[in-house]
Amino acid sequence: MKHRLSKQLAALQARLLGQWRGSRAQHLWQAWLGELHALLPAAIRTRLLPQVRERLVDWPLPEQIDEHPDERRVLLLPANMLLVQTLMLPSAAVRDLHSVIGFELDKYTPYPRERLHYVARVIGKDGALAKVQLAAVLRERLQPALEECQARGLALHAVDGYDARGQRLGIDLLPAEQRPARPARAQLPGYLALACGVLLVSCMMLWLDARTAMVETMQHRVDEQRTQVQQVQNLRRELINTQGAARYLAQQKAAQPTLSSVLVDLTGCLGADTWVEQLEITDGGGVSLSGQSAKVSALITRMKDCKTLSDAQFQGIIQPDEATGKERFSLRAQLHKEAADAP
Repeated sequence: MKHRLSKQLAALQARLLGQWRGSRAQHLWQAWLGELHALLPAAIRTRLLPQVRERLVDWPLPEQIDEHPDERRVLLLPANMLLVQTLMLPSAAVRDLHSVIGFELDKYTPYPRERLHYVARVIGKDGALAKVQLAAVLRERLQPALEECQARGLALHAVDGYDARGQRLGIDLLPAEQRPARPARAQLPGYLALACGVLLVSCMMLWLDARTAMVETMQHRVDEQRTQVQQVQNLRRELINTQGAARYLAQQKAAQPTLSSVLVDLTGCLGADTWVEQLEITDGGGVSLSGQSAKVSALITRMKDCKTLSDAQFQGIIQPDEATGKERFSLRAQLHKEAADAP
């Protein structure tokens, strides 16, 4: 189980490396790292990022190999050991290039997939097609070369090869499980990438937090404005109600005759033998008056001639006044509302 898992991880790593090598993202990353390296002081750059010299070793191995611990040793295979060809594949196949090539490896080589160790990389694009370079080597040829290097104490960092023109291919056929551990200094780009990722996530979180605070502030302002609008609507409603009540009172007041017109009318209707001791007019238009008259029985008939009053009726009993020789009365009537429209 553990062996199968390691093989799956190695295949995944090889696939990712195949997609990474030669890609535009790798070129941008290397250019950015070069700019960062140039910004560092020379002493710090020499200490943290020492220049690693690459040592090319041709196969078959020479009899004498000088060992230098700071060298990056690359084994170069001759062109007759490699199967190199250029393929034109759809651009969608680039997303999982290693698996796509693995499924169709029998079409491109005369050997089955189990006997080959291969790498594939994108070297160009032509419209909807991707130009892919496939390099494969037989495992029974690669493994003896690796074993001999190990037997002679030669720690390899990569396995490359020559093409038919004698030029270096720029690939890495070294199996992932046989690659040496990277020193701490060589892992600095990885640490930089991790730091950049952490900084990017932090910036995104800070930006999101700022946006959240801004939204909360705006929501608070909107709530305050909504409360103010509600208060304004309540005040407007109260104002409309007050204006309606005032308009109603004004209409009611305008529909009733004035006190002076009522007094003038009463003076003409009651006659000279009658005087009023008390007069009261209510808001509803009711009129109550009391006084003394020499002819109380004729008052109802006289009140019918009043233009401002109607429905005159006696209230209570009629009592004689011994001091004046007249009769005391109390009347109740109703104001004419139509009188307000009279000229």
